[in-house]
Amino acid sequence: MNHSSNVTPARAALRKRLTGAALAAGLLLGAAAMMPVPAWAQAQTETQEGRLSLSAQGEVRIAPDMATVSAGARTRADTAADALAANARAMSGVFQALERAGIARRDIQTSGLSLNAVYAPYDSSERGREQRIVGYEASNTVRVIVRDMDRVGRTIDALVSSGANQLQGVNFTHSDPAEARDEARRRAVNELNRLRALYADAAGISTGRLISLSESSSAQPYPMYARAEAVAMDVGTEVAPGEITISVNVDAVWAIQP
Repeated sequence: MNHSSNVTPARAALRKRLTGAALAAGLLLGAAAMMPVPAWAQAQTETQEGRLSLSAQGEVRIAPDMATVSAGARTRADTAADALAANARAMSGVFQALERAGIARRDIQTSGLSLNAVYAPYDSSERGREQRIVGYEASNTVRVIVRDMDRVGRTIDALVSSGANQLQGVNFTHSDPAEARDEARRRAVNELNRLRALYADAAGISTGRLISLSESSSAQPYPMYARAEAVAMDVGTEVAPGEITISVNVDAVWAIQP
């Protein structure tokens, strides 16, 4: 049986189909080259451009006009009820003293209230036994806003003399730091522009459009800490408010021109 006559036409047909497919692919590639670049490809090209990223901080120091005092009473008794009752009596005196000192009720806030068992010291000879409860301790802490800076020391004295035996500290703040914060923003941006010019000159580059600008800000108070037992009631407590720092951090990114 002769197969040569059947193989030749089959190969010819296959060669014809492959030639047609190659021609079609070439036409498609040519058409694709003439089409505009897609948006995603343009974005990818833009992200590959050089960028200059800088951060700067602006600071303004101002005198505080408010203070927050954290103080309270800690009491101990044989039973939980007695410890809590003793604490309530002590805190009643604290609230009365604050009222006499001219502190409004809206400026007094409870910030901590707890009641805990007090255990006997660990004894290795009693290993395996439960620790003995020898009493209970109640604690109540208040945060007091003092809006008159001349009253800060007197407020502390009033707290301690009325029954407060815990004084956590004093934090100084400002009631309206908006103007100072805006000035800090200006200083931060001026510093950014100074750094931008410096880096461009040092690196021999030119910067173009501003790509992004963002900020994070914070007021940094200077706390004054004191111990209640260090207060001398005959001379009164003196506090030094000093200044607080309003700071703003600004980040910027510029394009680098080719």
